[in-house]
Amino acid sequence: MAYTRKILLVDDERELIETVRPFLEARGYQVVIAYNGREALEKVKDSPDLILLDIMMPGLDGLEVLRRLRNDDSTSKIPIIMLTAKSETKSLFDAQDLEATDYIIKPFSLDDLYTQIGRYLDEDKRRPVKI
Repeated sequence: MAYTRKILLVDDERELIETVRPFLEARGYQVVIAYNGREALEKVKDSPDLILLDIMMPGLDGLEVLRRLRNDDSTSKIPIIMLTAKSETKSLFDAQDLEATDYIIKPFSLDDLYTQIGRYLDEDKRRPVKI
């Protein structure tokens, strides 16, 4: 299968990765995995088209990764969808302040995730909306 777009999936939950990765690959996306924030900062050098980023991870959390990516000219424009179990308003505002592209609360449906990804990667669905 020829992949059209590359997604960097960053999460320390292997079960989530084992569910999301094959689902997205079956829909034509190339999925690169990082299990923590430091690994994400390394793998972002592979130029993903979109990043799915967990907030709560050991070591370097997702908000710090988001901050670093937004402060780097080479990664500042990549759409970043935060995936998190943190549903409180403060986390949403923190992600918004750091210019997250979107915010999805776990648990989520794979179809909803696919729809959100399409909003930022599919040319005919693209729209310049921030959370």
